[in-house]
Amino acid sequence: MKYNVFASFILYRPLIKERKEGIIMLVTTKEMFEKSMKEGYAIGAFNVNNMEIIQAIVDAAAEAKSPVILQASSSAIKYARINYLMKMVQAAVEEHPEVPIAIHLDHGPDFETAKMCIDNGFTSVMIDGSKYDFEENVALTKKVVNYAHSKGVVVEAELGKLAGIEDDVNVASSDAMYTDPAQAQEFVERTGCDSLAIAIGTSHGAYKFKGEAKLRFDILKEIKERIPNTPIVLHGASTVIPELVEMCNKYGGNIPGAKGVPDEILHEASVSGVSKINVDTDLRLAMTAGIRKVFTEEPDAFDPRKYLKPARELIKETVKHKMTDVFGSSNKI
Repeated sequence: MKYNVFASFILYRPLIKERKEGIIMLVTTKEMFEKSMKEGYAIGAFNVNNMEIIQAIVDAAAEAKSPVILQASSSAIKYARINYLMKMVQAAVEEHPEVPIAIHLDHGPDFETAKMCIDNGFTSVMIDGSKYDFEENVALTKKVVNYAHSKGVVVEAELGKLAGIEDDVNVASSDAMYTDPAQAQEFVERTGCDSLAIAIGTSHGAYKFKGEAKLRFDILKEIKERIPNTPIVLHGASTVIPELVEMCNKYGGNIPGAKGVPDEILHEASVSGVSKINVDTDLRLAMTAGIRKVFTEEPDAFDPRKYLKPARELIKETVKHKMTDVFGSSNKI
């Protein structure tokens, strides 16, 4: 039986993957977002870079009966190597054909990276031109949109700057800025991007807030009014789950003062028009906590299966919690 995860002709396919002549398909985010906007929930986009993380995320999606977006940054692709990464995603699709799965480039830095991912079977790519001025961002995004759409791939763009550090993204707090709603409307109209990542107060990394966590829902509301048919994306939205931070520190870690976006605020975002919420830090914390626990309690452990299995389980629990209790995407397939 042959399996094809390439997406050059599936832009307008139904949400559930088709079985035709033994082919099991990845999906784009187009139908995912259309359904989420109609029914008022968000879809989790979870960063991946190894087998255990992919297994945990997709197993959680299968148990929660939730669509899911697997995403990789350019640095994660360099680490995992794109052929290995796509083969692991292919395995996930084959193992759980009932789960709508998209594979997405997170924070694509340039046209060449986006093109590489499109040519290797990604069904969605993000081009992050937020570091450029408005006109340069428009031009770069439009270039990626033209190529991606010719291959049946959808494009996420970004307008506004989030503070913080995550993989290849490094923005000082002084350079962060909220997304301007009027510019957001112009940007979408001129670029033709399929979804838009906006800045309303989240930030990258494990240290998102010094004081009370607060997002600018007034900006989100105005953007949704101006571009009601464009899915909105929230980056820098890990909860930095306190229990996982405490677990890391209990077993030898040193992560003082880490603070993310509380689950209740993310839930409010999911019912207020945000279609995609990115999660990265929570998965890293879960994996680190699980591994640290084994190494502390069983210092003679040297078999990777011994410490990666409980780490994988913690990631699965974390993802399932997000889908079920925060994003509202469970039982949507």
